Amino acid sequence: MARPGASGSPDTIRGFSRERLARIKGAMEREAERGSFPGCVTLIARDGEIVHLEAYGHQDAARTRAMPLDAIFLQASMTKPMTSAAAMMLVEEGRMKLGDPITNWMPELRELKVEQRREGQAAEDVALARPVTVQDLLRHTAGFIYANSAPTPRLKELYDQHNIEAREGPITGEEMIRRLGTIPLAHQPGTTFHYSISTDVLGILLERVSGQSLATLFQERLTGPLGMKDTTWFVAPDKRSRLAEAPTTDPQTAPMWRSYRILEDEAGRSYFKGGAGLVSTAQDYFRFAQMIANGGVFEGRRYLAAPVVNYMLSNHTQGMAGSPTASTGPGYGFGLGFGIRLQDGLAVAPGSTGDAMWAGAWGTSFTIDRAEGLVAILMAQGPTARVQTRMLFKNVVYGAMVESKRMPA
Repeated sequence: MARPGASGSPDTIRGFSRERLARIKGAMEREAERGSFPGCVTLIARDGEIVHLEAYGHQDAARTRAMPLDAIFLQASMTKPMTSAAAMMLVEEGRMKLGDPITNWMPELRELKVEQRREGQAAEDVALARPVTVQDLLRHTAGFIYANSAPTPRLKELYDQHNIEAREGPITGEEMIRRLGTIPLAHQPGTTFHYSISTDVLGILLERVSGQSLATLFQERLTGPLGMKDTTWFVAPDKRSRLAEAPTTDPQTAPMWRSYRILEDEAGRSYFKGGAGLVSTAQDYFRFAQMIANGGVFEGRRYLAAPVVNYMLSNHTQGMAGSPTASTGPGYGFGLGFGIRLQDGLAVAPGSTGDAMWAGAWGTSFTIDRAEGLVAILMAQGPTARVQTRMLFKNVVYGAMVESKRMPA
């Protein structure tokens, strides 16, 4: 892995202005001062070379320890792209197809209904127009939801009552899927993008398809071979001193911390959250993101076929209701595990048509812009300010890029 400053003129490195890269410090320190997060780590790479890797502010909420470069951050939904990549590995091997009904492996969901809502009429549960497929899980068009985004109070109550998201304590994958099978879908499959527990369901499905736990599947296929030594589902005692903290003043910190439980090894007691459960570092996550940017290969080892990566990074929600705007801002569709920019313009931060991004509820985010050879990663823990900080980060990244591959210099 190339180190920052390995190439470039005195003024630029891989088309980034050194002076403008230095401005990131002020932007991030201002965010820390305003309470968005105690501190953060930022990483920018171009053409596989890291041109910027810095830590700012403090690791702890009390602001007594400087943020280290190898700080460990809760990834939340930045787990989803990795689970999606693992799923496509099994698709490549012929272990499953995207069009397969998930009930092939999850018979507990065979009696699913859909809550049909019509203005002025009481809701009723109706039959599915078609089965939920593996592709639906990958693109959040299955009809599942998160409780906090439920379209009706009834669905929210059912998700909460049955502890579907494991927020109230451990629940095994088998029990979660059994309970989920008793709750109506919010939408007919394949009609609506609704960000949801779909990737958690996908993680349990991968365990059934592969015959391995999700932790073992990741270790053997992704985190182990990629050298992501700090990317895990459980933070061992000898690494806890490196955990980055969120502000104690953030109203989301305490309830979220209770539901993530990364200090407990819940193997066998609760399902591994394929949509939210990992912790990682900036340098670890770079290795995964760069593999995707490279079309499925990293440091000489191929993980996914290039056409499969291209397929994942295309829009799979065209013509459907709903959008990932709450996470991406306007101008994005959704592929298989990634938000995908649909065209130049519309978006609220710079980028390229086809760039891929995603983010986590704790404050982490990344951008993969293959047109510019760019991978950019923000590691921070600040739930309430997360949209503000992810967009600000994109602005300062592109603001430092003075040479574009898309137009003459």
